Amino acid sequence: MDTTILNKALKASIKHAGAELFSLTNDQNKEYMWNGDPNYWPKHSPILFPIVGSLKNETYTFNKKEYRLLRHGFARDMEFQLIEKTESSATFSLSHDEGTLEKYPFKFELQIIYKLEGNKLNIGYKVINKEATQIPFSIGAHPAFALPENFSNYSIQFEKEEKLEYSLLEDGLISNTNQILESSNNTVRLHYKLFENDALVFKTLESNSLTILENSKPYIKVDFKDFPSLGIWTKENAPFICIEPWFGYSDTLEKSGDLFKKEGILILEANQSFNTSFDIEIF
Repeated sequence: MDTTILNKALKASIKHAGAELFSLTNDQNKEYMWNGDPNYWPKHSPILFPIVGSLKNETYTFNKKEYRLLRHGFARDMEFQLIEKTESSATFSLSHDEGTLEKYPFKFELQIIYKLEGNKLNIGYKVINKEATQIPFSIGAHPAFALPENFSNYSIQFEKEEKLEYSLLEDGLISNTNQILESSNNTVRLHYKLFENDALVFKTLESNSLTILENSKPYIKVDFKDFPSLGIWTKENAPFICIEPWFGYSDTLEKSGDLFKKEGILILEANQSFNTSFDIEIF
């Protein structure tokens, strides 16, 4: 099942499966989201919860019991319920069940809120702790934007002039090797070699937003001011780019196995909620 929201400038369509945004079009019916061609990558914009990235050996330990949790968690593979709808907004909800408790032994509710405001789509996340104790979690976005022209016609312009230091991944985990992304006037020209070792993982950035440029003109802006970390990713020869605001990232090579001590993890107090959001702006 799908739900569509719209205003005078934009129309967004969301699958109830994974509460996944799969279409974002302007008033000229131009599509900005990746179409999910399985020859490259069959997703569009998965929700990453309750972890972002990979755990070492895909496992962690809690109360002396080992649990298995696959890359990016399970929310993207589950059916969400539509709990609120207006013409220009929709709220989806996922709650713990017997299946999730086998992988992640914490009671929660996750809400994803989509709101169109002019030429922007705001995507909100609300995590509610249903336990009487703390729970650990990460959450992140993974939107893939369609690049209809030649990949080399695109570049990424960061909001601020800064040292763009990113971590390299090794077997899906954060390695001890960092590199600097070369830029000119805050701008990085896209080419596939940038991603030959998987995603570029920025643990921290001074920039609160970046703009995808098409032939040096603004195409899409992603404002992630509330998010401390960012991933940028594509696949070889694929006509899309993922701009991924994150709270958290993959395990480091030296991980302890304790989810509460995982680098980048969030700890939510008993019966409390966590709220954040980011914007996609279309030009």
